[in-house]
Amino acid sequence: MARVLKRIESYYDAVPRSSARAEDFGPLTFFVREGADGWPFYARPALGRPDGASVADVERVRARQRELGLPEAFEWVAETTPGLRAAVEASGLVVHAHPLMVLDGDPLAVPEPEGARVRTLAADDPRLADAVAAPYAAFGATPGPGDARRVAARITAGLTALAAAFDATSGEALAGGQAQPVGDVAEVVGVGTRPEARRRGLGLAVTAELVAAARARGAGLVFLTASDAGVERLYARLGFRTVATALIAEAPAS
Repeated sequence: MARVLKRIESYYDAVPRSSARAEDFGPLTFFVREGADGWPFYARPALGRPDGASVADVERVRARQRELGLPEAFEWVAETTPGLRAAVEASGLVVHAHPLMVLDGDPLAVPEPEGARVRTLAADDPRLADAVAAPYAAFGATPGPGDARRVAARITAGLTALAAAFDATSGEALAGGQAQPVGDVAEVVGVGTRPEARRRGLGLAVTAELVAAARARGAGLVFLTASDAGVERLYARLGFRTVATALIAEAPAS
C-alpha cells in the first residue's frame, strides 16, 4: 500500500501544475491559480520533503493565501504526512477527514439507470454546460461564468474527462462528474446528482463511466475521496476500497 500512496502523493503534486504555479514554503507547497477564473487551489506537503511543517510554516502559507484573496485551505493524506494535522489545527484551521479509496481493477457492473443515458462528453458537446452544472446543483450551488469554458479547454488538452447522466426524455443533465488523469493515475472528482434525481444509481453509473474513460487513457490507478461513510459504502459497491484518510483543512466559519 505504501507504493500506492506514493503514486497518489506524486499525483497530488502534479495535477494542479497544469493550471497553477507552485510557491515553495519549505515543507509546504502552495498552488496559486493562473488567471482570474482559474481554480482556487490548496496548499499541501512539498513532494519528497520530510514531514516536519511547523505552525509557523502553516501560518506563512495562510498569510500568502489571504494576501491573494484565496481560500485558506490545505489538503493532504494523513498516513503520508501524519505530523501536519497538529500544526494545521494549532494555527486555527478546522480539519475534516474523508475516506480515500482506490479501484485496483475494473469497476463492478452496475445496472443501467432507468430513464437515463450516461455518456462521456466532448469539448464541443452542446450539453456540456448543463453537464458541468449538474454536480453544482447537487450541493446547492451554481457554476461560475467561466467554469464550462475551463472544463472544455481541459477536455481538449486531455486533462479532464467529463461524464453525465441525461434524462432520456428531456435531455436534462441529472448527474455529472469528472476524472482528472495525470500519467497512469486518475482521480474521480465532483460527482453529484441533482436532488430530485437521487436514489436512482446515477452517481454510480457516472463514476463507472469516468473509470472507463480514465482506463481508456491509460490510468492503471483510479482513486477518489468519499465525502462520508455513507458515500464510502456506495463506492464500495463499485469495487473501490478505502486505503487511507484524506484530510482537508479550512478556516472556521465566522
